[in-house]
Amino acid sequence: MTRSEILEKTKAVILDCFPELADTELTEDTVINTDTAIDSMGFVLIICKLEALFDVRIPERQWQRLSTLGDVADAIQKRLK
Repeated sequence: MTRSEILEKTKAVILDCFPELADTELTEDTVINTDTAIDSMGFVLIICKLEALFDVRIPERQWQRLSTLGDVADAIQKRLK
């Protein structure tokens, strides 16, 4: 799976969890907590759904380092290999 496909699926999960962001442009540079106002519980929900979707496990200690959509896509891509 390409990084672009991962990024698109990540965006879809975010919009599924937070439909009010439908009018927000989500790019790989979007900072999840500040640009979208998603709080820490929302972020946990997104990560859990992405782990299930991609059948990967992102260690909790790494979650703090994931700030942009690109960071999340990179973390998932790394675990898919």
